[in-house]
Amino acid sequence: MNTDQVIEIRHDEALSGSAAKDPAALSNYALTIIAAGVLIAILYWARVVFITTFISVIIALILEPVVGILTQLKLPRSLATFVVGLAAALILYFASLAAYNQLSGLASDVPAFQDNLSAFVTNVTDRIKGIENTTSRLLLPAPKTPPAPPPPQSTKKGRRAQTPQVDVTIPNGATTGVIPEVRIHEDRSPITDYIYARLGTVYQFLLMASFVPFLAYFMLSWRDHIYRSFLHFFHGDDKLAAANSLDGVATMARAFVVGNFLIGLFLAAVSWAAFSALRIPYPFITGLLSGFLSLVPYIGMPLAAIPPVASALAGGERGTVILVAFLIVLILHLIAMNVLYPKIVGARVHLNPLVVTFSLMFWGFMWDAAGLVLAIPITAGLKAVCDNVDSLRSFGRFLGDKIPGD
Repeated sequence: MNTDQVIEIRHDEALSGSAAKDPAALSNYALTIIAAGVLIAILYWARVVFITTFISVIIALILEPVVGILTQLKLPRSLATFVVGLAAALILYFASLAAYNQLSGLASDVPAFQDNLSAFVTNVTDRIKGIENTTSRLLLPAPKTPPAPPPPQSTKKGRRAQTPQVDVTIPNGATTGVIPEVRIHEDRSPITDYIYARLGTVYQFLLMASFVPFLAYFMLSWRDHIYRSFLHFFHGDDKLAAANSLDGVATMARAFVVGNFLIGLFLAAVSWAAFSALRIPYPFITGLLSGFLSLVPYIGMPLAAIPPVASALAGGERGTVILVAFLIVLILHLIAMNVLYPKIVGARVHLNPLVVTFSLMFWGFMWDAAGLVLAIPITAGLKAVCDNVDSLRSFGRFLGDKIPGD
């Protein structure tokens, strides 16, 4: 530890000691904690609104460079935004159509897939039982045969014991046997119960998703007005810091999303070609799912292996094909995470692994699956803001993977 670091630590200790003795500082800390709690509560309560807004912002940031190119060609910004949005919608439509065709063919082969999976599971189960039986015979002594139970004896010779019958007298005096009560009720499957329970959530999701295209369009077409109006909230050096923060957030988000998309597209294309060569059923949808699932933090490798392995098992492929498909997914995942990701995405994000893990846990708890997708862009955006604001640069250093100047 050098002299400058010692002086900085002692200075921080002196400030913390003076703050502990100052009631006003303690009050400020308490208000900060209360404000943080209120902010977390608002983020959780209005999570659908925030998720919709963040997704719209990310889409707008992705499409902004293309809109900028068209505006340089003397197109009005509103028209350029419409053209880019229409082109993006057409690309999404044709990709969805190709995926739908694959899924339709997959649905028609479901009975054959079920038979192949059942045969595979039965074969594996029989082998496991055979191993258990062999192990039991080798390690455990043979069980003793219990003595046979004595035959039942009748109460009287030549007559069988009869069970007593109980009659019930009903109000009109007639005697009859016991009539069991019959109740008719409808049993619903767990899937039906789950769908009924989630109908409100699905409706809310579809309602909010319908706002995304409009929000993205207006963010792009009114981008200059929003940018200038936002900077009017600040003055002097604060305005420069706000402008740098906005540029940093935009650059980071664009690099993160576009970089992940390009890596996922590369993995999907290579996986598609490899699965086609192995004759795995439905290689397009299998490669697409495997390629993009490989980008999920920490659990991307097992998730990426599920589609090809399941498709190969369901299609009745040999064990060699399944092993080769698994090895292909493993090699592609290692190349993507250790070669492509650091060069394309990591150079822009610079978050340390502890912060990434905590952000995934926090935003996943707050916003479920959408939080896992948006966790890293949100955290990296916060770091970009902290790096451009003098009073928050310590937080930026804490979130980053290195300290500037080291």
